Amino acid sequence: MHRIAVSTTDGLTIYQHFGRTDKYQIYDVGEASYTYIETREVSPPCKEGGHSTASFDGVLAVLSDCEAIVVAVVGEGAAEYLMKAGMRIFTGRGVFEDVLGTIISKKMLG
Repeated sequence: MHRIAVSTTDGLTIYQHFGRTDKYQIYDVGEASYTYIETREVSPPCKEGGHSTASFDGVLAVLSDCEAIVVAVVGEGAAEYLMKAGMRIFTGRGVFEDVLGTIISKKMLG
Protein backbone atom coordinates (compact mmCIF):
# COMPACT_ATOMS: atom_id res chain seq x y z
CA MET A 1 0.00 0.00 0.00
CA HIS A 2 1.24 3.46 -0.90
CA ARG A 3 0.05 6.73 0.64
CA ILE A 4 -0.11 9.70 -1.71
CA ALA A 5 -1.25 13.31 -1.54
CA VAL A 6 -3.31 14.67 -4.42
CA SER A 7 -3.81 18.36 -5.17
CA THR A 8 -7.53 18.51 -5.93
CA THR A 9 -9.92 20.90 -4.30
CA ASP A 10 -13.07 19.34 -5.71
CA GLY A 11 -12.15 15.64 -5.81
CA LEU A 12 -12.82 15.64 -9.55
CA THR A 13 -9.90 17.40 -11.22
CA ILE A 14 -6.19 17.97 -10.77
CA TYR A 15 -5.36 21.46 -11.94
CA GLN A 16 -3.37 23.30 -9.28
CA HIS A 17 0.29 24.27 -9.27
CA PHE A 18 2.24 22.88 -6.30
CA GLY A 19 3.10 26.37 -5.08
CA ARG A 20 -0.54 27.44 -4.88
CA THR A 21 -1.98 24.28 -3.39
CA ASP A 22 -3.57 24.76 0.02
CA LYS A 23 -5.27 21.36 0.38
CA TYR A 24 -4.27 17.81 -0.42
CA GLN A 25 -6.55 14.82 -0.46
CA ILE A 26 -4.76 11.81 1.00
CA TYR A 27 -5.24 8.35 -0.53
CA ASP A 28 -3.95 4.88 0.16
CA VAL A 29 -3.21 3.29 -3.20
CA GLY A 30 -3.03 -0.45 -3.78
CA GLU A 31 -2.30 -2.52 -6.86
CA ALA A 32 -5.74 -1.98 -8.40
CA SER A 33 -7.62 0.55 -6.28
CA TYR A 34 -7.39 3.54 -3.97
CA THR A 35 -9.10 4.65 -0.78
CA TYR A 36 -9.69 8.23 0.36
CA ILE A 37 -8.26 8.85 3.85
CA GLU A 38 -8.66 12.57 4.58
CA THR A 39 -8.06 16.13 3.41
CA ARG A 40 -5.11 18.06 4.84
CA GLU A 41 -4.52 21.78 4.69
CA VAL A 42 -1.10 23.30 4.06
CA SER A 43 0.18 26.82 3.75
CA PRO A 44 0.78 27.34 0.00
CA PRO A 45 4.56 27.47 -0.41
CA CYS A 46 4.58 30.21 -3.06
CA LYS A 47 3.32 33.55 -1.93
CA GLU A 48 3.60 36.80 -3.83
CA GLY A 49 5.84 35.20 -6.45
CA GLY A 50 8.45 33.84 -4.04
CA HIS A 51 9.10 30.80 -1.94
CA SER A 52 11.60 29.45 0.55
CA THR A 53 12.85 26.06 1.60
CA ALA A 54 11.11 26.65 4.94
CA SER A 55 7.79 26.82 3.11
CA PHE A 56 8.59 23.54 1.33
CA ASP A 57 9.50 22.00 4.68
CA GLY A 58 6.09 23.01 6.02
CA VAL A 59 4.35 21.07 3.25
CA LEU A 60 6.67 18.09 3.77
CA ALA A 61 5.86 18.06 7.50
CA VAL A 62 2.10 17.92 6.86
CA LEU A 63 2.58 15.17 4.26
CA SER A 64 5.29 13.28 6.16
CA ASP A 65 3.51 9.93 5.91
CA CYS A 66 3.03 10.27 2.14
CA GLU A 67 5.56 8.96 -0.35
CA ALA A 68 4.34 10.96 -3.33
CA ILE A 69 2.37 14.01 -4.37
CA VAL A 70 0.25 14.47 -7.48
CA VAL A 71 -0.04 18.03 -8.81
CA ALA A 72 -0.72 19.64 -12.17
CA VAL A 73 2.57 21.55 -12.29
CA VAL A 74 5.61 21.97 -10.06
CA GLY A 75 8.54 24.33 -10.56
CA GLU A 76 12.03 22.99 -11.09
CA GLY A 77 13.44 24.34 -7.81
CA ALA A 78 10.56 22.98 -5.75
CA ALA A 79 10.70 19.61 -7.50
CA GLU A 80 14.42 19.27 -6.86
CA TYR A 81 14.03 20.18 -3.18
CA LEU A 82 11.10 17.81 -2.64
CA MET A 83 12.82 14.90 -4.40
CA LYS A 84 16.01 15.41 -2.36
CA ALA A 85 13.80 15.15 0.73
CA GLY A 86 12.48 11.80 -0.53
CA MET A 87 9.11 12.90 -1.93
CA ARG A 88 8.14 11.46 -5.30
CA ILE A 89 6.30 13.80 -7.65
CA PHE A 90 3.76 12.98 -10.32
CA THR A 91 2.38 15.68 -12.57
CA GLY A 92 -0.83 15.41 -14.48
CA ARG A 93 -3.70 17.66 -15.31
CA GLY A 94 -7.25 16.52 -15.81
CA VAL A 95 -9.88 14.26 -14.34
CA PHE A 96 -8.70 12.95 -10.99
CA GLU A 97 -9.78 9.34 -11.62
CA ASP A 98 -7.97 9.26 -14.98
CA VAL A 99 -4.68 10.58 -13.58
CA LEU A 100 -4.76 8.27 -10.56
CA GLY A 101 -5.88 5.37 -12.77
CA THR A 102 -2.84 5.89 -15.00
CA ILE A 103 -0.50 5.91 -12.00
CA ILE A 104 -2.03 2.62 -10.81
CA SER A 105 -2.24 0.87 -14.20
CA LYS A 106 1.34 1.75 -15.12
CA LYS A 107 2.50 0.68 -11.64
CA MET A 108 4.29 4.00 -11.23
CA LEU A 109 4.36 3.65 -7.45
CA GLY A 110 6.25 0.37 -7.66
